[in-house]
Amino acid sequence: MNMKLVSVWSFIAMLVWPAARADAADTFRFTEAGEYSLALFEGGRPVLAYNHGVIQPPAGVPADRARSSYVHPLYGIDGEVLTDDFPKDHHHHRGLFWSWPHVRIGDQHYDLWALKGIEHRFVRWLARDAGASGATLGVENGWFVGSRKVMQEQVWLRVAPSSKDGRALDVELIWKPISDPITLEGAEGKSYGGLTLRFAPRMETVITTPLGQGDKDLTVTHLPWADFSARFAGREQASGAAIFVAPDHPDYPPEWLTRHYGVLCLGWPGVKAKTFQPGESIRCRYRVWIHRGAPDVEKVKQAYRAYEQALPAKMGKE
Repeated sequence: MNMKLVSVWSFIAMLVWPAARADAADTFRFTEAGEYSLALFEGGRPVLAYNHGVIQPPAGVPADRARSSYVHPLYGIDGEVLTDDFPKDHHHHRGLFWSWPHVRIGDQHYDLWALKGIEHRFVRWLARDAGASGATLGVENGWFVGSRKVMQEQVWLRVAPSSKDGRALDVELIWKPISDPITLEGAEGKSYGGLTLRFAPRMETVITTPLGQGDKDLTVTHLPWADFSARFAGREQASGAAIFVAPDHPDYPPEWLTRHYGVLCLGWPGVKAKTFQPGESIRCRYRVWIHRGAPDVEKVKQAYRAYEQALPAKMGKE
């Protein structure tokens, strides 16, 4: 993790937390965290920050790694930072993000994953609602090739009040090609390309999937969910987050790549390319289940079943 970035967020939290602690209830509220980021708090506890502006890379990282339109930091229940940004091993990894290594428009190839030739840009806020019952953030972005907008993107984030040991972050992503067909494809032999969660430095990493637990990384594996737990920031207690895939997801269950070095990667449409026509809407829904402890397979299964049986209403309009 880039320590300079961590220090900046720690400083912002110190400024905001005292006022938040004065609240009588654990009411959600959004707070501007500088010019480029919007932070969400639940009472006195930080939840996440959405980076709508362009975040410049720290010293020693190439300038072309600048990026926008992603979630970082994402916090655990006790305020620990779960995500990383500009990690040394993969400078393009960025908290909770969504991108593809192969984006084809006509005879041109672009890489939204590694930020080559195409980029996200903020367009406007669709919703910024927060209160005692939860918070909803809606964002319209575009995928741009130079000055040309090629894809319309909606990002919807909804956070429910925390329970004793968990917090649910529902994520809904909607894309619509604007004037040309767009082909998306995951990485060859690995499948990554889609929703991705890069974790912060930690100890005692455990990855749990319906296939069990183990030290082996998975590639091109169809799964409805995967969990990543560890001890973050030198804490004695483990914590972590799982990604749940909604049953109405295209090609359910999608492909995955898991890496013990610190990442969970959805792979959709995966290693087989898929082309989307202008005006065609693509909707993908997920839940990021943030939790204390390192749950076993059965506990994650129970949490996933609860999500599956009470699937939240759709947030965005196509």
